Amino acid sequence: MNSTRQLFNFGWQQALACIFPVIIFSSLALTQIIPLPFLPRYDWLLLIFIGTQWWMVQSGLETRDELKVITLFHIIGLALEIFKVHMGSWSYPEEGFFKVLGVPLYSGFMYASVASYLCQAWRRLHVSLIQWPPLWAVVPLAIAIYGNFFTHHYWVDIRWWLSAFVLLVFWRASVSYWINETQYRMPLSLSFILIGFFVWVAENIATFFGAWTYPNQSETWHLVGIGKLSSWLLLVIVNFLIVAVLKQVKKE
Repeated sequence: MNSTRQLFNFGWQQALACIFPVIIFSSLALTQIIPLPFLPRYDWLLLIFIGTQWWMVQSGLETRDELKVITLFHIIGLALEIFKVHMGSWSYPEEGFFKVLGVPLYSGFMYASVASYLCQAWRRLHVSLIQWPPLWAVVPLAIAIYGNFFTHHYWVDIRWWLSAFVLLVFWRASVSYWINETQYRMPLSLSFILIGFFVWVAENIATFFGAWTYPNQSETWHLVGIGKLSSWLLLVIVNFLIVAVLKQVKKE
């Protein structure tokens, strides 16, 4: 019975940490089903997400420090989106007033929502890092992973080498978290895989509701290939490393 209660509490805290992503996916679904007047769908999504971000800060669900981190991810994500759309990796076929080089500004919020989840889960579960590697190993690795999303279009794709380096650098690292008065531990690499998998699931939901379109989905929706899981896994690692480094710096 105690295990069941602990699992429920863990799930409840995870659900609270996912408020922003849930609002994003609900908005994608509802605006696909119910046409809204006056503005294109992409612009309505931008207004909804800005309003959501404002409400979460005003209500105390997110702190101002967390908002700064989320804004950083918005910028990082938007830069990646502009490049990927330019390279033809995916597209945003619908009309919108608030688009930059073919990318609607709401798209950055999808990356920001991952950061929102990480920040809130970190705070709600009192996460701490165990045997965290030094900054001289973490920072270059995060830069290399993010850079590979750009450079692999012009050079060899080194994602699998980077994945091997992740396992090597974080082999002994783990995270501890608390549920009520009980502390638990999880290998950091396993947490990367779990978060990456759920982001891949979320990507399938997002493309189903027309958040963006891959070339093979231009005529009809198809399940996003499992190969994309590696991309999301590496992107989640970048997100986690940035949040972790900022937490470490603030603690010092």
